[in-house]
Amino acid sequence: MQKINRFLGWMMVLALSIQFTACEQEKEINMKAPSAKKIKKEFVEFGNTRVDNYYWLNNREDKEVISYLEAENTYTKEVMKDTEMLQDKIFNEIVGRIKQTDMSVPYILNGYQYYTRYEEGKEYPVYCRKKLIQDAPEEVMLDGNKMAEGYPYFQIGSWEVSKSNEMLVYSVDTVSRRKYTLHFKSLKTGEVYEESIPNTSGNVTWANDNNTVFYAIKDETLRPYKILKHKLGNPVDIDPVVYHEDDPTFSSYVYKTKTGKYMVIVSGSTLSDEYRILDAGKPDGEFKVFQERERELEYSISHQGDRWLIRTNMDAKNFRLMETKENKTGKQQWQEIIPNREQVLLEGVDVFKDYFVLTERENGLVRFRVFNLENKSEHYVAFQEVDYYAYTGSNPEYNSRHLRYGYTSLKTPTTIYDYDLVSRESTLKKQYEVLGGYNPEEYATERIYATARDGVKVPVSIVYKKGFKKDGSQPLLLYGYGSYGYSVESTFRSSRLSLLDRGFAYAIAHTRGGEELGRQWYEDGKLLKKKNTFFDFIDCGKFLVENNYTSGEKLFGLGGSAGGLLIGAVVNYEPDLFHGVIAAVPFVDVITTMLDESIPLTTSEYDEWGNPNEEQYYDYMLSYSPYDQVEAKEYPNMLVTTGLHDSQVQYWEPAKWVAKLRELKTDDRQLLLWTNMDFGHSGASGRFERYKETALEYAFMFQLLGVEE
Repeated sequence: MQKINRFLGWMMVLALSIQFTACEQEKEINMKAPSAKKIKKEFVEFGNTRVDNYYWLNNREDKEVISYLEAENTYTKEVMKDTEMLQDKIFNEIVGRIKQTDMSVPYILNGYQYYTRYEEGKEYPVYCRKKLIQDAPEEVMLDGNKMAEGYPYFQIGSWEVSKSNEMLVYSVDTVSRRKYTLHFKSLKTGEVYEESIPNTSGNVTWANDNNTVFYAIKDETLRPYKILKHKLGNPVDIDPVVYHEDDPTFSSYVYKTKTGKYMVIVSGSTLSDEYRILDAGKPDGEFKVFQERERELEYSISHQGDRWLIRTNMDAKNFRLMETKENKTGKQQWQEIIPNREQVLLEGVDVFKDYFVLTERENGLVRFRVFNLENKSEHYVAFQEVDYYAYTGSNPEYNSRHLRYGYTSLKTPTTIYDYDLVSRESTLKKQYEVLGGYNPEEYATERIYATARDGVKVPVSIVYKKGFKKDGSQPLLLYGYGSYGYSVESTFRSSRLSLLDRGFAYAIAHTRGGEELGRQWYEDGKLLKKKNTFFDFIDCGKFLVENNYTSGEKLFGLGGSAGGLLIGAVVNYEPDLFHGVIAAVPFVDVITTMLDESIPLTTSEYDEWGNPNEEQYYDYMLSYSPYDQVEAKEYPNMLVTTGLHDSQVQYWEPAKWVAKLRELKTDDRQLLLWTNMDFGHSGASGRFERYKETALEYAFMFQLLGVEE
């Protein structure tokens, strides 16, 4: 399943003094909103005619399109001009809480400890390692700051060291389209090889011969669809294809098992998986199918000793754990270890030589279940806060007796522990520091339940500064996502303190469409039940108002990507519920996008949204598609953000949506579009630059509330 990111980066642009050919208005001292020209385009499906007057914006190479986007940026900057000092203050607050010279907790693999560090005032990580000997010198493998010089966007995707510890392969994206180029570096000499491999997904792994890598490339829709094999020194154009995924609803990637024994090719869709395995010491061999794909059969595999552990939904809605002998992989050979449980979702498996650890979720909260293979015992690692998130961290060493995990909550900064699987004791390794004297005891968290219109109880996580008055007088920002079975976790963000310290509460609506309450929670918010996601969010907002956490004049909504679709649908259904909303990289032109198989993610997401080439899905999707359902009525104040190079939600969706809203809405409330002209779906690549857009979002809300400091 796709795990979609939230927000974009933000960069200021100069106000343009020329006349924009895409606009009907000239820039004046008191600037009027741009008005995109209309070019009628009709779509006819199932006897229904849709008119799209702004389809022409679907061309980032058209100068007139760029002029229109720049005009919108200029307008946004003009409207927000009085908040520029406040934006700077918020940005400096956020950056000022970040410890600039910092280092991750090292993890051990194959005789080395690996870690990432940041340097004062620099945007990008430095990837390092040291040998496991006393006073070993630091080896800098990759310095992102030097590598990023000259690029407005830069990201190191993935990297991996060969079994010999001597060669490094890494991937780089300098456009923000998530198309990565692979490079090779000798860790003995520091030489970066001339050979490089373009157009990859960034996914790459070494075979055990220290000379061969397997990697994934993308098709024109940016779907990883072929796995190739490259031998160092050979021309890239002769790399053989070892697997071709020709089903457009599936994507592929490759990895090596934690034991180091097998190469694994995964091909997966929303509802089905298929794995292939190969002895990692024989890279020229043939991959063998583990279990053939079947509709609605999901599974994942972990190698341990002479067996495989299989997490699967076979006859198990919330997944169960099974095992099979190493050389007998078909499902008919699988034997159950942990059964399906109605109230417990089995989320993941971490294997070690003598242990395995399950990540389970009950009532929305994560716990770890530890199995000791030496004495056949088991126990749980439990946590005490009423609302939190825990996750297993970097555990690449198969022979380890320690589980690295992270813990956080809406008020607890991310904390890293090593858990001794024998003594059952957790050792604190690091809590990420929040500069400026942050004290979590000054804040409070709650987990409450809102009753949706169909009687279902929807969890809501809330954080605020102590002293928050539940009399409707204080503002609240409600966040939602609710798609792909992605559970929105209660994690700490120091940037959020700039809201909480100004009297805001921050809340997460754990709507259906996520997987917080198990697989059924996800299935009840997708396909022909998608509207449950929108109604849950609306009903959570109403619940918060009715219970005096805030008022309609001070309630704000936030969502990004598929969460932007949520915001777009909600403002059509209940335009008076929110005083203002922020829609980041919003997926709002649902029908047109899902009918266009050339756009990234379309075909692979039919099982999430439905295939609009089928009439029942077409009719249902059309009934909530935010762009198609814009009407002549009043809407709340709105800030919409996008990125010109977005590979997941194309920029023209929010651009068209804003243009149509400008045409039809009957109010004079704010409607702002900000397009980041340098970046894509994930925003700015630097450590600090991304917070400029966060400052813009906060200033948008503060301006509406009259907050000037």
